Amino acid sequence: MKKSIAIICGGGPAPGINTVISTLAKTFIKDGYEVLGVHHGYKGLLSDEPAVKVFNFHRADRIFSRGGSTLIMSRFKPKDSDFNDVFFKKNNVKLLVTIGGDDTASTANRLTKYLGQQNLDVAHIHVPKTIDNDLPLPDRNPTFGFHTAKDEGVRIGNTVYEDARTSENWFVVSAMGRSAGHLAFGIASACHFPMMIIPEMFDKTKITFEKIINMVISSIIKSKIRGIEYGVAMISEGVFHFMEEEEILNSGINFTYDEHGHPELGNVSKSHIFNYLLQVKLKELGLDIKSRPVEIGYELRCCNPIAFDLTLCTLLGIGVKKLFDEGVTGCIVSANSNGDIAPLFLKDFEDENGKVPPRLVDINSDMAQLFIKHLIYIRERDYEAAKKYVSNPEAYDVKKILNWN
Repeated sequence: MKKSIAIICGGGPAPGINTVISTLAKTFIKDGYEVLGVHHGYKGLLSDEPAVKVFNFHRADRIFSRGGSTLIMSRFKPKDSDFNDVFFKKNNVKLLVTIGGDDTASTANRLTKYLGQQNLDVAHIHVPKTIDNDLPLPDRNPTFGFHTAKDEGVRIGNTVYEDARTSENWFVVSAMGRSAGHLAFGIASACHFPMMIIPEMFDKTKITFEKIINMVISSIIKSKIRGIEYGVAMISEGVFHFMEEEEILNSGINFTYDEHGHPELGNVSKSHIFNYLLQVKLKELGLDIKSRPVEIGYELRCCNPIAFDLTLCTLLGIGVKKLFDEGVTGCIVSANSNGDIAPLFLKDFEDENGKVPPRLVDINSDMAQLFIKHLIYIRERDYEAAKKYVSNPEAYDVKKILNWN
């Protein structure tokens, strides 16, 4: 019976998934393997009737530069009791390749351990993806999809900034990123936005809506002092992940709630929340300034990968074959800054609780400090001029808000 490999995709989309799948298919077909793509992630793989896409060269060649995923993705996380070996036995599977985040990888480790107990020798290699760039890869190497998502975000951001200039108003932009500010930081700094707020900036104080809104107003007032009547404030959605739930509940926003009573943040536009709270505060201050919300999120996940990610994803796909041929299993495929392929293991990333801590923006790096220093906001020297707009300008001094000396 012909040997095969199985490929599944977990979590949400990221540009470059199809590049990985295409490369895997072409590489393994060349060596006589059948390449099976399974729809619906683990749910499909462990179901009685999995939906399977069998790849040949032409099918693989058609997708390598396309965005999205030719395999339907799923966030389903099986329990150990859900495991079975039917698909693996029936198709003589020798390698399971998972494309996803750390949850997808750790589930595969549990599954292949179970298969070993059923006397099935199935290797597992994981290809890490996320547009959030928050996996702690060595060398601070980017996760695939991040640079493409940032590129698309910059395209949108530049258009929004042009609208701000053209119409002389402000935009409040929110960018995806889970708990890390990489996307927001990358887009805002590339677009020369006058204000950028990411969770990593609050390393010396807790995050509140008041502090966030005062930072935006700081930029608006400082811009007005300089004769600039427009701008864009970028706020990372990651600020919600470090905010106390009481702060969210007391915000005055109408949320829907899950069965545990927690606000369902995924159901609301973060930029609309920030813009609403900004408008409430501006009206309190008697400042007549228009602002509009723009959400940057789902638009980034399925765009066609740029050259950087096409190259990286191709290398990772070929790298899977290299590690498999060397007999390596239960690992994450990784490429360093020289392009050398190496296996990484989840235990190398996990903390004492078995969780993979997110890689955050290094707020103390020259890059972060220099970009933040060149944002537009009130400093002590601006207090007198700012009194034209607010009676207490020190409350809008960004360094004081962040408790930075």
